[in-house]
Amino acid sequence: MENHSQTFENKQLQNFSRKKHKAIIIWLLTGCVLIFIMVAIGGLTRLTHSGLSMVEWNLFGSNPPSSQTDWEILFNKYKQFPEYQLVNFNFSLEEFKSIFYWEYGHRMFGRLIGLVFIIPFFWFLIRKKFSKSLMPKLVLLLFMGGFQGLLGWYMVKSGLKANPDVSHYRLAMHLTTAFLTFGYTFWVALGLIYPRPLSGSNHALKRGFQFLFPVVVLQIIWGAYVAGLNAGKVYNAWPKMGEKWIADSVTAMQPWYLNFIEGLAGVQFIHRYLAYLVFAFILFLFWKAKKMQLSSSQNWGVNSLAITVGIQFVLGVIALLYAVPVSLGLLHQLGAFVLLGSTIYSLHRFRFNNL
Repeated sequence: MENHSQTFENKQLQNFSRKKHKAIIIWLLTGCVLIFIMVAIGGLTRLTHSGLSMVEWNLFGSNPPSSQTDWEILFNKYKQFPEYQLVNFNFSLEEFKSIFYWEYGHRMFGRLIGLVFIIPFFWFLIRKKFSKSLMPKLVLLLFMGGFQGLLGWYMVKSGLKANPDVSHYRLAMHLTTAFLTFGYTFWVALGLIYPRPLSGSNHALKRGFQFLFPVVVLQIIWGAYVAGLNAGKVYNAWPKMGEKWIADSVTAMQPWYLNFIEGLAGVQFIHRYLAYLVFAFILFLFWKAKKMQLSSSQNWGVNSLAITVGIQFVLGVIALLYAVPVSLGLLHQLGAFVLLGSTIYSLHRFRFNNL
């Protein structure tokens, strides 16, 4: 009887919180959707090798080129940097336009997201819609969004030097920060949708999801390393790396640890075997969950995780076998995004009472 009473009380509290914070919840979830689209645009920008087409940056952006003279000025600036001189030296102006628009759209969409966060923030602030506990979370979100923009330029700058390719470390920072900004935005929204943690004795699952989250983040980081180093272009076989489970080149570099952060084979090896760990651990959590009496939201979380990780695993294998074409590379990146979202949702529904 006590559990039924508590369930009814929780539902009442949820309905009250959702009604009270409806506009803020819509605002935050809209931000999540926009970040998802931003990651898709960023993935296409990277996969089409368009990220270094704009060699200047300013805070508020600029109007797109509208005349032949504007285009020639931008193209001449691009010609002064290594990507044109060493890679795209035979580019025509029309070919330059095709890569310019991807990077321009990526940057301007990022500024749009900034406006979508900042303008409603001050509108809600003036109308005193934020509680004292919510305010610092939203300030942190604004900081994370601004920092993400700065990291984008910091990444691009690394490719405007002698080597016409961005640093895979900076790419990982930029991509991971985008994922974490989405994740924290989603977490704050979930806190308004579900204002009270669920009670129960599922401590093993709670600890399991707390372990899963950093492992998924690590897998995303190594996925960015694979993308930045084009490490998906080597050992395009599965389940083995060529003829072996661990290719000889995985440990070819000295000192040894560089293999796993800078070596193509070593980075791919980490990404492969972290994928096995994530896949197996989620299936283990799914199996454990099916033996327990869970709420509908908890069941939804573990079911979505199991489905997502299965699709993501298959996408990763197919992308590897076909040497990561643009379409499969993008789908695999977006699959990681959905997997992180499912992990955060499940973590939130199984969180400890003091989180």
